[in-house]
Amino acid sequence: MEFKKIMAANRGEIAVRIFRGAKDLGKETVAIYSKEDELSRFRLYANQSFKIGEDLSPLGVYLNIPLIIETAKTQGVDAIHPGYGFLAENAEFAAACAEAGIKFIGPPAEVLAKMGDKLSAKKLADECGVPTIPGTKEPVADVEEAVRLAEETGFPLILKASAGGGGRGMRRCDSLKEVADAFPIVSAEAEKAFGNGDIFIERFIVEPKHIEVQILADEHGNVIHLFERDCSLQRRFQKVIEYTPAWSLPAELRERICADAVKIAKAVGYVSAGTVEFMVDRSGEYFFIEMNPRIQVEHTVTEMVTGVDLVRAQILIAEGKKLSDPLIGIGSQDDVGVHGYSIQCRVTTEDPKNGFAPDTGKILAFRQSGGFGVRLDGGNAYQGATILPYYDSLLFKITAHDATFEGCARKVLRALEETIVRGVKTNILYLANILQDENFLSGKCHTKYIDENPQLMEYDEGDDRATKIIHYIGTKIVNEPGAGKMTFDPIRQVPLEGVKKPGLKQLLDEKGPEAVKDFILAQKKLLISDTTMRDAHQSLLATRLRTKDMVGAADATAEILADAFSIEMWGGATFDVAYRFLVESPWDRVDKLREKIPNILFQML
Repeated sequence: MEFKKIMAANRGEIAVRIFRGAKDLGKETVAIYSKEDELSRFRLYANQSFKIGEDLSPLGVYLNIPLIIETAKTQGVDAIHPGYGFLAENAEFAAACAEAGIKFIGPPAEVLAKMGDKLSAKKLADECGVPTIPGTKEPVADVEEAVRLAEETGFPLILKASAGGGGRGMRRCDSLKEVADAFPIVSAEAEKAFGNGDIFIERFIVEPKHIEVQILADEHGNVIHLFERDCSLQRRFQKVIEYTPAWSLPAELRERICADAVKIAKAVGYVSAGTVEFMVDRSGEYFFIEMNPRIQVEHTVTEMVTGVDLVRAQILIAEGKKLSDPLIGIGSQDDVGVHGYSIQCRVTTEDPKNGFAPDTGKILAFRQSGGFGVRLDGGNAYQGATILPYYDSLLFKITAHDATFEGCARKVLRALEETIVRGVKTNILYLANILQDENFLSGKCHTKYIDENPQLMEYDEGDDRATKIIHYIGTKIVNEPGAGKMTFDPIRQVPLEGVKKPGLKQLLDEKGPEAVKDFILAQKKLLISDTTMRDAHQSLLATRLRTKDMVGAADATAEILADAFSIEMWGGATFDVAYRFLVESPWDRVDKLREKIPNILFQML
């Protein structure tokens, strides 16, 4: 079928990516959003957007299958793309879409059920003859069984959530005590994150590389790979920087890994885009670990080197098209090649020097990078955006492409240096440190490299003088009693009371506008209009100066600026600021300022 209207059952960066892919095919798009996301920009990229689940939690909106399906049916949606995270790997959601007559843009529900469970996927790999990491093949029942099986497996080992992903529900253990302590924690974390507390045990591979293979498969049995990505740069199992190709591994090894990935995808009857993931140890031995049956955050690097639009391909495959369709253009494996190198950095609102704690607040200033070979993917990054505490801390992704790996790293570094984000903490300088690290540039990093190299945290955070000044002024005026009182240079001897020095306002009132015109024409000196008060509520001080604060400076203004032509202190922003932010009357403001400054012309922008 040909889709006319596609919904993204997601938010942020991946929702924007889905909308763009759909619009490139001439499809209408639909966004859903929570009440917390009312001001989030991603929904503006869709043709229609609907706020749903006002009585639900911020996360609950994007996890409520009946509500999402009902909204889609009401709006005449043909297909739903789940993105990544939330319901992307949920077999119940895929089944609910099918029952409602809505196409799920992804693998069938039965494939999701098999591959979404790591133990099920591991059994399938064993049946295909693909090597897997030694460990349990069934969920571990309780702490006692976990301790017994740990002794059999040996150390180090890792406890993993059977339904896990994204680095959650995982703990390394080096002793029986650590197993006993960690088991209930991992189980609870898995239950909370995935609705499934099943845990299994695997041997922990020391200093492995994390290699994943991008798969694309249609509904007609055609399966190809789009080569591999190196995702070894991780912090506590969360990917930080990804690149392709995985050039530090021998070409023959990479070919075997890619072939095994296709073998697994064919065995499970896979459809759509997916990723088969492997660990490669120091000796070059590799093991299948899981299959992610969805689009990945890092899919952009594969798109850069192969020229294949993966999201567009997902939509076309869901419509029943073959991989050989002209808009996908892959008749066989030989039609896919790798051209150059690509690196992706995930810019997050985290504070690396505070344990990578997520930061929230308003983005006061935002400048993004660009240029040849630089791609930006974001959903909510802009000046004035409010970063919420409820969702993932990903702000945007920078992906670069170049003819050499070193050149690509320099390009990403340049893009990071051009990027400015003020108001919230980010990991930009931390990423820049990694990109300049010799071991990274020589391909020697493994999954624990970041955790074991604290020198990557050594960087200068920069001055950010403008934001510091604004914060200082705000703190002084609002939080320190008496700090708002005006003080003056005693040499000036500015009078604060009594009759103000005459100005052009008196001339206007007494003799009219003709007299003011004649005065202006007779002047040889430059006439000045002071804009301090306009800037105070519109520009420099970022819509936060109150009438009380402006009136406090009015007496001195009337004296110091008595010879000025005018004071520009009014404009459209006055209403916006007074009503929306300060909860006060702009008319009251102008009355009070005129009372304090009777001698100078007021000017409106």
